[in-house]
Amino acid sequence: MTMNRYLLLFLTLFSACRQSTDSTSPAYRELTEAVYASGNVYPRNKYTVTADATGILQERLVNEGDSIHKNQLLFVLESATQDARQQAAANAYRQARANLGANSPVLAELEAQVRNARIRVANDSVNYTRFRELYSQNATSKAELERAELNYTVSRNNLRAQLNTFQRNRDQIRLDVANNRSQLVSTEVAGQNTRVRSFVNGKVYEVYKEPGEVVKPGEQLALVGSGSRLYAQLAVDESDFGRMRIGQAVVLKADVYPDKVFNARVSKIYPKLNRTDQSFRVDAEFTGEQPASYYGLTVEANIIISQNKHVLTIPKAYVLGNDSVWMEQDGKKQKVKFRKGAENFDLVEVKGGLTQTSKLIMNE
Repeated sequence: MTMNRYLLLFLTLFSACRQSTDSTSPAYRELTEAVYASGNVYPRNKYTVTADATGILQERLVNEGDSIHKNQLLFVLESATQDARQQAAANAYRQARANLGANSPVLAELEAQVRNARIRVANDSVNYTRFRELYSQNATSKAELERAELNYTVSRNNLRAQLNTFQRNRDQIRLDVANNRSQLVSTEVAGQNTRVRSFVNGKVYEVYKEPGEVVKPGEQLALVGSGSRLYAQLAVDESDFGRMRIGQAVVLKADVYPDKVFNARVSKIYPKLNRTDQSFRVDAEFTGEQPASYYGLTVEANIIISQNKHVLTIPKAYVLGNDSVWMEQDGKKQKVKFRKGAENFDLVEVKGGLTQTSKLIMNE
């Protein structure tokens, strides 16, 4: 990329007006300075569609190149295990609700035991009161009185125990209802995960699975993204990155469109260096006509750094090193330094040291 740093492969505005001889003079020309970059075109809102359930791919409802809309059904998975789980959860929830209802056989039995305990307490209470009166009249023994008192105490304790059992079982059934309902909702959600829908309006770029294949959670099913909103993801050489600014004009060319030039602007600059090729990522949004939505389309780009309509320039081929030229003065060949400004692949701006009357000669 460094060799092509300022190369404009497809812009005529950078053409140099070299003379046919081995000498030239500085001349005022239009000079556009740009940074070369390469990259690819991608859709906005792109994401990989993945499975959230285990099953066999029953239906594939889209193909590569299809337009899709948000919430559109893309794939259907079939899972007998999941269906069985959902049915079992529904049965458990239905049974739990029945156990808590007005005709619950479980609660009816417990309520009957509470009623019997209340009757036993009432009877033992009457009996205990009667024996106290008899004992006060010396009509019964103390042992009989104590036996009646014990029976009354036991029946009261039994009533409390029956009430606690009824309350505990009712609370447990309520908890079972809540737990089984939660389980049913979870299985229903899992069942919904067997129907995979799109999150965006856009286009299908690639499909990875075919009907009949087993799919597991997290496996990729398709690649989708916007079909109309595209951007260029460019790689800019590390040495040029400091010159990047948001809003700079970008001119792009793609091999599939040999006669077209696309315009864009720098929309985002990423500060992380890619150590593999010593480049930084720069994104550019198209500002006019854009290429068709081909995922990963290769492009070459020139990011415009400056545009000078009328500046004194010399052909770059005449420059020696960084800031010198050979010039003919009084019939002699002399090496002269000049002050350099902007440059592109063909031209160099002269900011001082040379004039339009300076006669430059090519180094032999």
